Amino acid sequence: MTSRTVRIAMNGVSGRMGHHQHLVRSLLALREEGGLDLGDGTRLWPEPVLVGRREGALRELAERYGLTHWSTDLAEVLADPAVEVYFDAQVTAAREAALRQAIAAGKHVYTEKPTATTLEGALDLARRAHAAGVKHGVVQDKLFLPGLRKLKRLLDGGFFGRVLSVRGEFGYWVFEGDWQPAQRPSWNYRAEDGGGIVVDMFPHWEYVLHELFGRVRSVQALTATHVPQRWDERGKPYDATADDAAYGIFELEGGVIAQINSSWAVRVHRDELVEFQVDGTEGSAVAGLRGCRAQHRAATPKPVWNPDLPSPHAFREQWQEVPDNGEFDNGFKAQWELFLRHVYADAPYHWDLLAGARGVQLAELGLRSAAEGRRIDVPEIAL
Repeated sequence: MTSRTVRIAMNGVSGRMGHHQHLVRSLLALREEGGLDLGDGTRLWPEPVLVGRREGALRELAERYGLTHWSTDLAEVLADPAVEVYFDAQVTAAREAALRQAIAAGKHVYTEKPTATTLEGALDLARRAHAAGVKHGVVQDKLFLPGLRKLKRLLDGGFFGRVLSVRGEFGYWVFEGDWQPAQRPSWNYRAEDGGGIVVDMFPHWEYVLHELFGRVRSVQALTATHVPQRWDERGKPYDATADDAAYGIFELEGGVIAQINSSWAVRVHRDELVEFQVDGTEGSAVAGLRGCRAQHRAATPKPVWNPDLPSPHAFREQWQEVPDNGEFDNGFKAQWELFLRHVYADAPYHWDLLAGARGVQLAELGLRSAAEGRRIDVPEIAL
């Protein structure tokens, strides 16, 4: 078998997601497996080139994982012909310019979302990548979660009959930072720095809804900043200027109605941090990060409203666990493998920069809907 080393510039890996999910659990995990087998006698060996602003953090990561290539000079890295792929996990506000620079340098690009701060910027990136002839992909990790893969299996098998509605609950309590450290960086709560839960989560909801149930045709959203003051990483108080909760209603092609609540100011009373309930004419299911429970029409109980007596039903016990029926790898790693196969074996791949632009569009229209207090149509976009 022929081994081929592929240098991948990874910008933003000192952050939580870039470090843990993309560097350690994806590319370094592939190296531990001996590389990625393309199925044609070639095995790819990913060689990360760490890029960022903090020299000390990059040096520490490189030493910890035995990596030899790192730099604080993005232009220098992109000028290196040995670097073939550019990956971006920076803060949102810095992403668009770096991706544009990488595309201009002729690199294949793979990026976290949102891909840009505006739809105009996101579409410009997609058009530039298409014109440059480089391959491009956007992280859409929720599709690879075991719970949603089980849900997709139910959909593909016709379990639901006609799907009627989707209800999603996402979120957890993010500490303010005064008496306990916050679990998220402070920029997430400053609109001027690209923060806000709509910008962060609506791109996720777009691809989940689009891939599983149909294109989003309209959005109506209400946003809130429930916690107006927080404390940053240095312990200094600051005003939260971005939304920390969003309550959205989405009309999908085919008539399905989706309602999704997203909040960093909610305490969890569910099995997982995100759950989707899907109701159809023939059955229902509740899917989370890993688990999925279903209830068929024939096994649906017949409750009767009577507030004067305790309910005889143990409702949660009346659902059946959907079996794994296979092994589920880390979702980020699974998508990295698909993207690398797309680049180096020309395998099909449709989670591209245009798909990323749809997510930016939904976030932009969601914020507009909240500001104007009305439902807004979501037009189709194209290159």
